[in-house]
Amino acid sequence: MMRTESVRIVRNDGVMDWTTQLLEQLTFHWDHQVRPGLADLTDDEYLWEPVPGMWSIRPRAAALSAMAAGGGELVADFEFPEPTPPPVTTIAWRLAHVIVGLFGERNASHFGGPPMTYQTTVWPGTAAEALAMLDEVYAGWIAGVASLDEAKLATPVGEAEGEYGHLPYAALVLHIHREAIHHLAEIALLRDLYRAQH
Repeated sequence: MMRTESVRIVRNDGVMDWTTQLLEQLTFHWDHQVRPGLADLTDDEYLWEPVPGMWSIRPRAAALSAMAAGGGELVADFEFPEPTPPPVTTIAWRLAHVIVGLFGERNASHFGGPPMTYQTTVWPGTAAEALAMLDEVYAGWIAGVASLDEAKLATPVGEAEGEYGHLPYAALVLHIHREAIHHLAEIALLRDLYRAQH
Protein backbone atom coordinates (compact mmCIF):
# COMPACT_ATOMS: atom_id res chain seq x y z
CA MET A 1 0.00 0.00 0.00
CA MET A 2 1.42 3.37 -0.98
CA ARG A 3 1.74 5.97 1.74
CA THR A 4 0.37 9.32 0.64
CA GLU A 5 -0.59 11.30 3.71
CA SER A 6 2.89 12.66 4.54
CA VAL A 7 4.79 12.35 1.27
CA ARG A 8 5.84 15.78 0.08
CA ILE A 9 5.78 15.33 -3.71
CA VAL A 10 6.44 18.93 -4.67
CA ARG A 11 7.95 21.93 -2.98
CA ASN A 12 5.97 25.09 -2.32
CA ASP A 13 7.19 26.47 -5.67
CA GLY A 14 5.63 23.50 -7.51
CA VAL A 15 8.96 21.80 -8.35
CA MET A 16 9.38 18.08 -7.67
CA ASP A 17 11.36 17.54 -4.46
CA TRP A 18 13.62 14.70 -5.61
CA THR A 19 15.75 14.62 -2.46
CA THR A 20 12.71 13.88 -0.31
CA GLN A 21 11.51 11.23 -2.75
CA LEU A 22 14.89 9.49 -2.74
CA LEU A 23 15.10 9.61 1.05
CA GLU A 24 11.62 8.22 1.58
CA GLN A 25 12.40 5.27 -0.68
CA LEU A 26 14.57 3.98 2.18
CA THR A 27 13.39 5.77 5.32
CA PHE A 28 9.83 4.50 5.12
CA HIS A 29 11.08 0.91 4.86
CA TRP A 30 13.62 1.51 7.64
CA ASP A 31 11.21 3.17 10.07
CA HIS A 32 8.27 0.81 9.60
CA GLN A 33 9.91 -2.55 8.91
CA VAL A 34 13.67 -2.82 9.15
CA ARG A 35 14.61 -1.24 12.46
CA PRO A 36 11.56 -2.35 14.46
CA GLY A 37 12.11 -5.86 13.08
CA LEU A 38 15.71 -5.93 14.29
CA ALA A 39 15.10 -4.51 17.77
CA ASP A 40 15.11 -7.91 19.49
CA LEU A 41 17.86 -9.57 17.40
CA THR A 42 19.72 -12.05 19.61
CA ASP A 43 23.38 -13.04 19.48
CA ASP A 44 22.37 -16.59 18.59
CA GLU A 45 20.40 -15.39 15.56
CA TYR A 46 23.15 -12.94 14.61
CA LEU A 47 25.69 -15.75 14.21
CA TRP A 48 23.29 -18.59 13.29
CA GLU A 49 24.60 -20.88 10.53
CA PRO A 50 21.71 -23.05 9.30
CA VAL A 51 23.80 -24.63 6.51
CA PRO A 52 27.45 -25.70 6.35
CA GLY A 53 30.09 -23.39 4.92
CA MET A 54 28.31 -20.11 5.51
CA TRP A 55 30.30 -16.89 5.43
CA SER A 56 30.11 -15.01 8.70
CA ILE A 57 31.93 -12.80 11.16
CA ARG A 58 34.28 -15.08 13.09
CA PRO A 59 37.64 -15.24 14.89
CA ARG A 60 40.55 -14.77 12.50
CA ALA A 61 41.89 -18.28 13.14
CA ALA A 62 38.51 -19.78 12.19
CA ALA A 63 38.11 -17.88 8.89
CA LEU A 64 36.65 -19.93 6.04
CA SER A 65 38.14 -17.82 3.25
CA ALA A 66 41.64 -16.73 2.27
CA MET A 67 40.66 -13.07 1.89
CA ALA A 68 38.78 -12.75 5.20
CA ALA A 69 39.20 -9.16 6.38
CA GLY A 70 38.95 -7.13 9.55
CA GLY A 71 40.92 -4.76 11.73
CA GLY A 72 40.49 -6.62 15.01
CA GLU A 73 40.17 -10.13 16.38
CA LEU A 74 37.17 -10.90 14.17
CA VAL A 75 37.11 -11.08 10.37
CA ALA A 76 34.44 -11.17 7.67
CA ASP A 77 34.72 -14.15 5.33
CA PHE A 78 35.33 -12.97 1.77
CA GLU A 79 36.78 -14.06 -1.58
CA PHE A 80 37.25 -12.23 -4.87
CA PRO A 81 36.20 -13.32 -7.31
CA GLU A 82 33.23 -14.70 -5.44
CA PRO A 83 32.87 -18.50 -5.52
CA THR A 84 30.20 -20.01 -7.75
CA PRO A 85 27.70 -20.51 -6.30
CA PRO A 86 28.37 -17.88 -3.63
CA PRO A 87 28.16 -19.09 -0.02
CA VAL A 88 25.05 -18.41 2.01
CA THR A 89 25.80 -15.67 4.55
CA THR A 90 24.77 -15.17 8.16
CA ILE A 91 22.89 -12.19 9.54
CA ALA A 92 26.22 -11.01 10.98
CA TRP A 93 27.84 -11.07 7.53
CA ARG A 94 24.90 -9.35 5.85
CA LEU A 95 24.81 -6.60 8.47
CA ALA A 96 28.57 -6.15 8.02
CA HIS A 97 28.06 -5.73 4.29
CA VAL A 98 25.32 -3.13 4.79
CA ILE A 99 27.34 -1.30 7.47
CA VAL A 100 30.61 -1.07 5.53
CA GLY A 101 29.98 -1.88 1.88
CA LEU A 102 26.84 0.18 1.48
CA PHE A 103 26.73 3.00 4.01
CA GLY A 104 30.14 3.29 5.71
CA GLU A 105 32.38 3.44 2.65
CA ARG A 106 29.99 5.83 0.87
CA ASN A 107 29.71 8.08 3.91
CA ALA A 108 33.51 8.31 3.93
CA SER A 109 33.95 8.92 0.21
CA HIS A 110 31.03 11.28 -0.40
CA PHE A 111 29.80 12.83 2.84
CA GLY A 112 32.86 13.44 5.02
CA GLY A 113 32.29 10.42 7.25
CA PRO A 114 35.12 8.58 9.03
CA PRO A 115 37.21 6.17 6.93
CA MET A 116 35.69 2.69 6.81
CA THR A 117 36.86 -0.37 4.90
CA TYR A 118 36.45 -4.13 5.19
CA GLN A 119 40.16 -4.42 6.01
CA THR A 120 40.20 -1.93 8.89
CA THR A 121 36.77 -2.32 10.50
CA VAL A 122 36.68 -3.85 13.97
CA TRP A 123 33.71 -6.16 13.47
CA PRO A 124 31.01 -6.35 16.13
CA GLY A 125 30.82 -9.67 17.91
CA THR A 126 27.30 -9.19 19.24
CA ALA A 127 23.95 -8.25 17.78
CA ALA A 128 23.71 -5.14 19.96
CA GLU A 129 27.11 -3.88 18.80
CA ALA A 130 26.19 -4.53 15.16
CA LEU A 131 22.89 -2.67 15.47
CA ALA A 132 24.64 0.30 17.09
CA MET A 133 27.08 0.44 14.16
CA LEU A 134 24.20 0.07 11.70
CA ASP A 135 22.30 2.95 13.29
CA GLU A 136 25.38 5.19 13.16
CA VAL A 137 26.22 4.62 9.49
CA TYR A 138 22.56 4.78 8.47
CA ALA A 139 22.21 8.16 10.17
CA GLY A 140 25.32 9.38 8.34
CA TRP A 141 23.98 8.19 5.01
CA ILE A 142 20.55 9.78 5.53
CA ALA A 143 22.15 13.09 6.52
CA GLY A 144 24.37 12.93 3.46
CA VAL A 145 21.51 12.23 1.07
CA ALA A 146 19.46 14.99 2.69
CA SER A 147 22.26 17.43 1.83
CA LEU A 148 21.99 16.71 -1.91
CA ASP A 149 20.05 19.36 -3.78
CA GLU A 150 18.81 18.93 -7.34
CA ALA A 151 22.07 20.19 -8.86
CA LYS A 152 24.19 17.84 -6.72
CA LEU A 153 21.93 14.88 -7.52
CA ALA A 154 22.78 15.44 -11.20
CA THR A 155 26.55 15.73 -10.58
CA PRO A 156 28.79 12.72 -11.39
CA VAL A 157 29.91 10.84 -8.28
CA GLY A 158 33.56 10.79 -9.39
CA GLU A 159 36.50 8.47 -8.99
CA ALA A 160 35.43 7.09 -5.59
CA GLU A 161 32.96 4.90 -7.49
CA GLY A 162 35.53 3.62 -9.99
CA GLU A 163 34.08 2.65 -13.37
CA TYR A 164 30.74 4.13 -12.30
CA GLY A 165 32.20 7.57 -11.57
CA HIS A 166 30.40 9.10 -14.54
CA LEU A 167 26.99 8.35 -13.04
CA PRO A 168 25.14 11.04 -11.06
CA TYR A 169 24.57 11.07 -7.32
CA ALA A 170 20.91 10.22 -7.93
CA ALA A 171 22.00 6.90 -9.46
CA LEU A 172 24.26 6.18 -6.47
CA VAL A 173 21.45 6.88 -4.00
CA LEU A 174 19.03 4.65 -5.90
CA HIS A 175 21.63 1.87 -6.09
CA ILE A 176 22.49 1.99 -2.38
CA HIS A 177 18.81 2.04 -1.42
CA ARG A 178 18.04 -0.97 -3.65
CA GLU A 179 20.96 -2.87 -2.16
CA ALA A 180 20.02 -1.96 1.41
CA ILE A 181 16.39 -2.99 0.97
CA HIS A 182 17.51 -6.22 -0.71
CA HIS A 183 19.98 -7.26 2.01
CA LEU A 184 17.79 -6.15 4.89
CA ALA A 185 14.94 -8.23 3.46
CA GLU A 186 17.30 -11.23 3.37
CA ILE A 187 18.02 -10.65 7.06
CA ALA A 188 14.30 -10.56 7.80
CA LEU A 189 13.87 -13.90 6.02
CA LEU A 190 16.72 -15.45 8.00
CA ARG A 191 15.00 -14.28 11.18
CA ASP A 192 11.76 -15.94 10.02
CA LEU A 193 13.62 -19.20 9.38
CA TYR A 194 15.33 -19.01 12.76
CA ARG A 195 12.00 -18.54 14.54
CA ALA A 196 10.45 -21.43 12.61
CA GLN A 197 13.28 -23.77 13.66
CA HIS A 198 13.54 -22.66 17.28
